[in-house]
Amino acid sequence: MKIKFDTAHDLLHIEFLANVPIDDSLEVDGVVIDYAKDKRIVAIEVLDASKRTTRKPLDLIDLAIVKSSGSDAVREDKGVYGRKK
Repeated sequence: MKIKFDTAHDLLHIEFLANVPIDDSLEVDGVVIDYAKDKRIVAIEVLDASKRTTRKPLDLIDLAIVKSSGSDAVREDKGVYGRKK
């Protein structure tokens, strides 16, 4: 997964699947969802990101590593996997 913020265009881009062609896109209220041919989400873009979130959208990132995807999912301690300083 890649998260990029384009300050020149005020665009927050979250890429889930690298090197997967985009077959279709859907825009809903300034949020664009890009889909692969098999309907997996390739990426999400937030237009006018600083107006919709904060002046520095990447400051909102609070990365957590999930050990399990089931109902017993455990979030790691923020002290270990917290926001970059």
